[in-house]
Amino acid sequence: MQHQQNQQAWDVVVIGGGTAGIAVTSSLLRRAPGLKIAIVEPSEHHDYQPAWTLVGGGAFDVKKTRRPMASVMPAGAKWIRAAAVRVETAENVVVLANGERVAYRQLVVAPGLRLAWERIAGLAETLGQNGVTSNYRYDLAPYTWQLVQQTKRGTALFTQPAMPIKCAGAPQKAMYLACDHWLRAGVLKDIEVEFNLQGAALFGVATFVPPLMAYVERYKAKLAFTSNLVAVDGPAKLATFEVKDAAGNVARVQKRFDMLHAVPPQVAPGFIAESGLADAAGWCEVDHATLQHTRHANVFSLGDVCSAPNAKTGAAARKQAVIVAENLLAARQGAALAYRYDGYGSCPLTVEKGKVVLAEFGYGGKLLPTFPLDPTQPRRLMWFLKATVLPSFYWWGMLKGREWLTRASRG
Repeated sequence: MQHQQNQQAWDVVVIGGGTAGIAVTSSLLRRAPGLKIAIVEPSEHHDYQPAWTLVGGGAFDVKKTRRPMASVMPAGAKWIRAAAVRVETAENVVVLANGERVAYRQLVVAPGLRLAWERIAGLAETLGQNGVTSNYRYDLAPYTWQLVQQTKRGTALFTQPAMPIKCAGAPQKAMYLACDHWLRAGVLKDIEVEFNLQGAALFGVATFVPPLMAYVERYKAKLAFTSNLVAVDGPAKLATFEVKDAAGNVARVQKRFDMLHAVPPQVAPGFIAESGLADAAGWCEVDHATLQHTRHANVFSLGDVCSAPNAKTGAAARKQAVIVAENLLAARQGAALAYRYDGYGSCPLTVEKGKVVLAEFGYGGKLLPTFPLDPTQPRRLMWFLKATVLPSFYWWGMLKGREWLTRASRG
C-alpha cells in the first residue's frame, strides 16, 4: 500500500527531517495548507543540536535536546520513514534505501551534512573513552562535561577541521566553557590548553576576533594555526596533526593529551554528488540568493547541505526556510522568484558560563545584528537568549512555521 502511494507524485518532497526540512515544510503548509508534502527521513528522533555545546559545558540537560521525530512532524505532511539514496532528476523521483521510488513535482533537498569521523584515523574507535570526546554527538556531549570536571592538570587539546562545518564557532566554544570551569575551580594554571585549527584565523568574520582573542589570552590558551588533526591513538593518549608552515610544507606532529575534544571533517551526503545535484565541492548547488538549484528549476535546497557560502547554523536555516517557501510557491505559479537570501547566520559564542558574544553576519562577513547593541561585547542577555529563549523558540516557534524576525527580503 505504501509502495503504491509513493508512486503518485507528491506536490513537494522534502529530503530531511532535521531543522531545515521541518522548518521549510511548516512554512510551506502555513502558506499553502492544501499542498501534498512528504518528508523523507529515516531517524526516529529529532535533535536540538545547538544546545550540545552547553551540555558539554555543564549548562544544559542533554535529554532536553532530543524528541521523537513524530512529535515535530508538521500536521498535514506525510512522514516517509526511510533514507534517500538517490535522486533521479530526469524522472522527478527520489529512490529510497528500501528500493521504493517517491515521485515529486518539486523537491526540497535538506538532509544536512555527514560527520566524517572515519577521516581521522583511530578517532571513531576511541570516542567516548580514553579522554576523547566531541560535542558534535548526542551521546558524547555529556562525556565532555565529565572530562572537564575530572581534568585537574595535564594537557587539553581542542581541534577544528577545515571549513565548512556546522556551527563554525562550536569547536572553540567547547574550549571556552571548559577553561571557564577550570578557571573558577582554580585548576586552569595546571592545565595546558591548546586549540588546533586547520585554518589561519580564529574566526571567519574579523570583527569578532578581538573579543575572542581577549578570552584566549584570559584562559592562557595556545593557538596552533594550520594544524589539522589526522590521527588519534586513544590508549597511548597521542594525537597526530598535519602542520603546514608558511612555505606550504606539511609535517606530521604528535601531541600528547589528557583530554581531547575532536571535531570531525564534515561533508555532504554521498547521494548529492551521485544524483548530479552537487557543485565541485560536493554540496547541493543552488543560486546563493534564491536557493533554487542552478540546473534543476523544480529543486530547492537549504540548511547545511546547500552550497550557499553562509555559516551552517540553525539560524541560517530559519531565514532560508522563508526564502525557499516563498520562491518554491512562486515557481509553482510560474512567477519570478522575488525573495533573496542575504547569507544571514548566527553564532552565539559562549565565551564563559553566563556570557555570550552574539555574532550575526551575512555574505562577505557583513554584520547583520538583530539587536541595537554592540555585537562584539560579551553579554549576560545573550546567554539568556542562547540557553533559555532559543531552545523554547526552536521547538514551539521555528519548527511550527512561526517566522519571527526572519527579515526575508524581496529582490
